[in-house]
Amino acid sequence: MAIGDEIKKEAESFFLNSKGSHAWDHTLRVYNMCLHIGRKENADMEILEIAAILHDIGREHQDRSNGAVCHAEKGAEIAEKILEKYMASKEKSEKILHCIRTHRFRGNNKPVSKEAKILFDADKLDSIGAIGIGRTFLFAGEVGAKLHSKEVNTGKDGEYSEDDTGYREFVLKLSKIKQKMLTEEGRRIAESRHLFMEEFFDRLNKETDGIL
Repeated sequence: MAIGDEIKKEAESFFLNSKGSHAWDHTLRVYNMCLHIGRKENADMEILEIAAILHDIGREHQDRSNGAVCHAEKGAEIAEKILEKYMASKEKSEKILHCIRTHRFRGNNKPVSKEAKILFDADKLDSIGAIGIGRTFLFAGEVGAKLHSKEVNTGKDGEYSEDDTGYREFVLKLSKIKQKMLTEEGRRIAESRHLFMEEFFDRLNKETDGIL
């Protein structure tokens, strides 16, 4: 079973009402990154490509439930039906579903296969670097956050507010991404992207203070 236009079209249909920070273009970037890392790591590209295209198809369910539904689990559930439709073998389906189910890496859902580790890395790499900064500010706009604040409330919980700035996301989450990479190539790319973010937010803080 090779990835084809039919699977891509079906996957894209799940993003018609998606928010910009997790829209179809995110999936395409993750797909392209999977191609890059997969070739470096000598992965099963058929498994990896299909998993990458389908990995976020459960995202709308998570958004509508305000996080009560795990998009990785829901995505695997939906993907199983899609794979049955296109006659994927049970063995291939199980490998693809493992990738989708573990790309979020919560609790005991740990990526075990090479392809699952690559998808995990590719998905996380899209949240850091220049593209990660862009997505962070896009998300901040979606939840009504202010442009920037050097003050970061680390104990905040509950609903999103104006305090959920891009800088807060960097301090609490994005700055830790490079430590979570599971592949050698993922670690190399993450290191470079992390440095870029540090330089960007350092400059943003200085410009906020009227420096530079």
